[in-house]
Amino acid sequence: MSATQLKQTPAPGAPAAVQAKPAKAALLAHPLAKPILALLVLLALDVIFVPGFLALEIKDGHLYGPLIDILNRAAPLMLAALGMTLVIATRGIDISVGAVVALSGTVAAMLIGGTMVINNGVPEYVANTPMPLALAAAVGVAILCGAWNGVLVAGLKLQPIVATLILMVAGRGLAQLFTDGQIVTVYYQPFFFLGSGYLLGLPFALWVVAAVLLVVGLLLKKTALGLFIQAVGINPVAARLAGLRTATLIFLVYVFCSTCAGLAGLMISSNIKSADANNAGLLLELDAILAVTLGGTSLNGGKFSLAGSMIGALIIQTLTWTIYSLGVPPEVNMVVKAIVVFAVCLSQSAGFQQLWKGRK
Repeated sequence: MSATQLKQTPAPGAPAAVQAKPAKAALLAHPLAKPILALLVLLALDVIFVPGFLALEIKDGHLYGPLIDILNRAAPLMLAALGMTLVIATRGIDISVGAVVALSGTVAAMLIGGTMVINNGVPEYVANTPMPLALAAAVGVAILCGAWNGVLVAGLKLQPIVATLILMVAGRGLAQLFTDGQIVTVYYQPFFFLGSGYLLGLPFALWVVAAVLLVVGLLLKKTALGLFIQAVGINPVAARLAGLRTATLIFLVYVFCSTCAGLAGLMISSNIKSADANNAGLLLELDAILAVTLGGTSLNGGKFSLAGSMIGALIIQTLTWTIYSLGVPPEVNMVVKAIVVFAVCLSQSAGFQQLWKGRK
């Protein structure tokens, strides 16, 4: 046993409080400890200042309440954060997420629409295009967007922020062009289930997020995919020399990120029963990046946490809900997010960390 280990190991007769210190320190050192603590602090503030925050009730077999509302509204951001996590883990960035959200939602809304027909004397709306085909087309457009980003970044070696900036502008421009800048309303009732429906008492959107998270988590844990992504993020040159197809991996990561954004766009469009190419997904990419960094994923690549990104998304949505519930002007929300982004970037700065350790 080393001298350091001897110093850290409590004596057999030491008080229980002394023996508990290493366990407590290890708990606080867990990567998810800080995000969870931040979320608990926000929830505690809501419990104190928002009456009935923890109230839950069952209506028509479904759970309703502020907590369910936060989870439901956080679902699109959680999906976007999932895709962004893997992109950032490879030292990349994707600022076209919001545009892909607007584009996929627009495609789905325009194809589904809704036409009034009389069925047995009862008026009802039917989809202009079969809904499975419309949803597949919307997700397909998102996949093409991801392929475009992947080719620019992995194939042409453009800087990720520059490559995705192209689609950030062009994608939303295409969505506005398709709709002539107007809001496209959807009247087909089954489409609304994706964003505002319930399954087993919980919002259906949460089940979609859980399914994507489960599949991706299993792929990363049960295969070497997670190790490959870490290797590319830590040192892409060494990973390529070791035999990894880094370009293919980076390409697929951007495709996955856009696919998640496409699903988020379908959720948002379904929830508001329309497609707003001007505002749908606006600044969602910034929230996704913030959620990922709050969850412990390093902006320098390599280190990432899917669970942390989910907690980060919940932190952002809870913060937004809290600000609105307390009657604070919405503009404050942006200021608070800017402060959080600054604090996170500062905490991950090597120079700041050295300065902080030097002061200790």
